[in-house]
Amino acid sequence: MEHTDASAPPTVLVVMGVSGTGKSTVAGLLSERLGWPMEEGDDLHPAANVAKMEQGVPLTDEDRWPWLDRVAAWIDDRSRTGEPGIITCSALRRAYRDRLRRPNVTFVFLSGTREVISRRMAARSGHFMPLSLLDSQLATLEPPGPDEQVITVHLGATPDEEVAQVLRAL
Repeated sequence: MEHTDASAPPTVLVVMGVSGTGKSTVAGLLSERLGWPMEEGDDLHPAANVAKMEQGVPLTDEDRWPWLDRVAAWIDDRSRTGEPGIITCSALRRAYRDRLRRPNVTFVFLSGTREVISRRMAARSGHFMPLSLLDSQLATLEPPGPDEQVITVHLGATPDEEVAQVLRAL
């Protein structure tokens, strides 16, 4: 687990990773434990993005920029009001994280093997992201570097144990 500045808790946590890593579950549990508001980043996707993903078509950078701008606006709203917050966002590439990066943002990177993630994806229901897009997400993923403010959680434990790792790092 990496965290570049343990001296002050972050104002906004961006729970990131490929689809199926448990972003919504971990973010929801963190929100409950910390008492911080949470936003589901997927809810900020334009309808055209959701339609593409439902059809199994990977998003392009051009598709993602407007969505990332909406996520960034949510982060900026928290900053303006001085409120903490938690938002889910795949944030797969460094350029995407750069769009979201603020001094008060810490990324929580949920990292796992293809096997663990595909098992989780196959077990869930009612999500627009099909298992067929996992390989394109893994190909796009640029794991955060040591110079990024990040807490890395290696998947394999229960969601409660994963959340405990994040809380310890904070």
